[in-house]
Amino acid sequence: MRILVTGASGYIGKRIIPLLLEEGHTVVCAVRGKLRTEKQYSGEANVHIVEADFLDAHSLNNIPKDIDAAYYLIHSMSNSVSQFQKMEEDCAVNFKNYIETTNVKQVIYLSGITNDSKLSKHLISRQNVEKTLQSNSYALTVFKAGIIVGSGSSSFEIIRDLVEKLPVMIAPKWLNTKTQPIAVRDILSFLSRGLGKEELYNTSHDIFGPEVLTYKQMLLRFAKVRNLKRYILTVPIMTPKLSSYWLYFVTSTSYKLAQTLVNSMGVEIIGKKSNINTILDIKPMSYVKAVELAFEKIEQNSIASSWKDSFVSSRLKKRVSSKYINVPEYGCFTDVKQRNVKDEARTLEKIWAIGGENGWYYGTFLWKFRGALDKLVGGIGLRRGRTNRTTIHTGDALDFWRVLLADKEEGRLLLFAEMKLPGEAWLEFKVDKGILYQRAVFRPRGLAGRLYWYSVFPFHGLIFNGMITKLANA
Repeated sequence: MRILVTGASGYIGKRIIPLLLEEGHTVVCAVRGKLRTEKQYSGEANVHIVEADFLDAHSLNNIPKDIDAAYYLIHSMSNSVSQFQKMEEDCAVNFKNYIETTNVKQVIYLSGITNDSKLSKHLISRQNVEKTLQSNSYALTVFKAGIIVGSGSSSFEIIRDLVEKLPVMIAPKWLNTKTQPIAVRDILSFLSRGLGKEELYNTSHDIFGPEVLTYKQMLLRFAKVRNLKRYILTVPIMTPKLSSYWLYFVTSTSYKLAQTLVNSMGVEIIGKKSNINTILDIKPMSYVKAVELAFEKIEQNSIASSWKDSFVSSRLKKRVSSKYINVPEYGCFTDVKQRNVKDEARTLEKIWAIGGENGWYYGTFLWKFRGALDKLVGGIGLRRGRTNRTTIHTGDALDFWRVLLADKEEGRLLLFAEMKLPGEAWLEFKVDKGILYQRAVFRPRGLAGRLYWYSVFPFHGLIFNGMITKLANA
């Protein structure tokens, strides 16, 4: 089959594509910028990349007509609370209108469980998208899930941050809300096995793990897996706003995403039983088993995807990263340094491993201080780290940077700053003919931008000199 995957660079999208390829399908990946996906699948003949922004109906003409099925994996959790519902509806309308002109027989939509009498705006939006996607031209199959447990998922990483950072938690009362977490591996099984199943055409099924747990129980069981003793006290006086700040400062989530999560965490996510497990021959694993498997992936340094690498955690949001590939020169401040390289291959390995747990090789405490300042003013700080310790791809998050280009054959890594700045900043590494070039570019915005550059310039001299020397001497 020829299958369209929307949200192909997202958390679930990145994981479903290899499964579809293993089953012999041809996959059409719809992404807003080809740069994020082209290199990852450059050697795969059965993957075709097309640029399509589902907020721009005209751009969908890039999607071929001869597709047999489609996965709808588009969500907008991180956008402004006042805008994401409209954006999600617009995306669904544009998708439906175009897909109805193709050969698609089945659309599979991953939604959220919506059985509580009082739903959050996020879950109401998911419900609305399901209604919007219904059509007389194709069959719609809907799988509704709750908390997804897997390496790199937003819920997993938030719980991990809370458990590993806080021996004692004074937490909001929503920690007593009940939910039914499900392993990401089980999610992928439902999505892949549901493809082409005519008995699932025009049906909707809740999919969930075998246990009903409160968020508090999830935290404590997570701690037990990690051999950590944790104490949790829930208090009734913490407002949604305070709860959002609590998540924002303790975990790696953005404030807007924290707001959305807090609004949803007051809603019970308990699924309705059906025969879907029998139809697809799936026995969902326990929460503890899902956590243990997630840490196996982390220890093997083989996380397939992370929510941090999607634009959920990005300043770029709707903008496509390729817009920033051509680093500007006019009206910019530039700091360029170069060194002779002892071992090009080793230097490239060090560059490709920069940031995250590996640090920045020189003055890492200053990088951490800059990250703390950024977080204090509402930025993302260094908390995102990096998904993989040794490999990096275009589009990945890297501490408070976004990877605009990662081309090891060309020896070039280009980063765009996503911290709070009075302007825009790029950091570039390039190895060519035995020489390492390191270039920092800052395009100031107004007087504040110029003052910022001059105030940090002395630190740049110290940090950037030390960093390029360490890299060149690798």
